[in-house]
Amino acid sequence: MKRNKIIETLLQNKLIDYKQRIAFHEAGHAAAIHLNNKARQLPPVFFRIIFKEVNHFPTADVLTNKIAPDDFIARVEGGRLIELLPHSIDSLATELPEHNDAMVQLVRDYRTAFEADIINLLIGPLAEAKYVATTDDEPFNHKLIGLKALKNYGGSFDVALANEYLLSFSANKQQRDNKMAELLGIAFNFVNNDVNWAAITKLADYIRSSSKDIIDCEEIILILDQSVAHFHSRRAMISRQK
Repeated sequence: MKRNKIIETLLQNKLIDYKQRIAFHEAGHAAAIHLNNKARQLPPVFFRIIFKEVNHFPTADVLTNKIAPDDFIARVEGGRLIELLPHSIDSLATELPEHNDAMVQLVRDYRTAFEADIINLLIGPLAEAKYVATTDDEPFNHKLIGLKALKNYGGSFDVALANEYLLSFSANKQQRDNKMAELLGIAFNFVNNDVNWAAITKLADYIRSSSKDIIDCEEIILILDQSVAHFHSRRAMISRQK
């Protein structure tokens, strides 16, 4: 009887932790889609957070962190600037009907959007990794959280999709690896930024406590923008007090 109670307590704690991790993961994606795209002066794109009832997890799967990917509590739907990937980004310039300044700028804008989508994918698992590191009182270090480590933070799908993007970037593996390392560094810096992390945390708390089936794009943006404004307001007030 006592053993069953212990297992039940462990199971409950694991599920609570799992829900927290998912909340930070999806809050990271959502914050990236809005704040990162906005910082890069990219057009707004539709996205929302959808919820579903989790399936009954086998006890062994929960205790060993082997919950199936389909058993999500929440996930971001939409949010990609580029849905159909080109065969090659470099080929876009040569395939354009007129090679003029306007068309060159169009290719540059496309590349910016292309890279933003990859960064936004990587920010999700990085946000989850930062939450875990903070909870465990461990350092959140770029050298410790490499690309391979992201699979431990629900990032297998995100990294796979990012790699699909990079196949359009270059046929050369070394160039793809270099670009991935560059974009991973940018994603890490986004998550490690105090303003962005405050916004991610605020949205994660909202996701975790929400009883809704869907959190619409407008509501997400309002939460994020209010958090950013509140952060800057507090920082300005502290500066005036010094």
